[in-house]
Amino acid sequence: MTTLVACALAMVASTAGAQDKKVEISGIFGWTYSDGVTGDSVKVPGVGTFNSIDPKNSNNWGARLGYLVSSNFEVGARFDRQPSTLQLGGTTIVDFADINISNYHGYVAYNFGNEGGLMRPYLLGGLGATRYGPVTATYGGVTREIGGNTKFSSTWAAGVKLFPSPSFGIRLEAGWTPTDIKSHAAGYWCD
Repeated sequence: MTTLVACALAMVASTAGAQDKKVEISGIFGWTYSDGVTGDSVKVPGVGTFNSIDPKNSNNWGARLGYLVSSNFEVGARFDRQPSTLQLGGTTIVDFADINISNYHGYVAYNFGNEGGLMRPYLLGGLGATRYGPVTATYGGVTREIGGNTKFSSTWAAGVKLFPSPSFGIRLEAGWTPTDIKSHAAGYWCD
């Protein structure tokens, strides 16, 4: 599963009391373009033939805490959640259940430019986990549940921090969070 976060806006607040600002706290608000998995076609009589399952593109939110080890290197942790709907795709598209997708990552970032500048481009890479929440769906009067699952994922991003004041900024970011959902040659996380 691949997730792309485009134009995530975040407030960047540095520690106000310290002369040398080392901590950045950010709120994350953005949009996620999601991609799912495909497989063998399955025919559902009266509904259609399906060969893919995808989360719908939707908004996301979260938070990040970063520590500036030097004027350019940052280490930190980030969390974001995408409330979404799972879709079956094939001869038709059917929304069948709501799902929350949560990402937990530690990261390292390199900030370009001078400390205290009005604009600082950056690159970010991190490792962690993606949690697919449980799914409950009712069809034909039968309710079925699929338990959640957590898988290894990485996160990669490029962006720019804009500082209209020394202690407040806006972060514009585009990122990619690929997730390893297969642990063996056959099947998917939801089997």
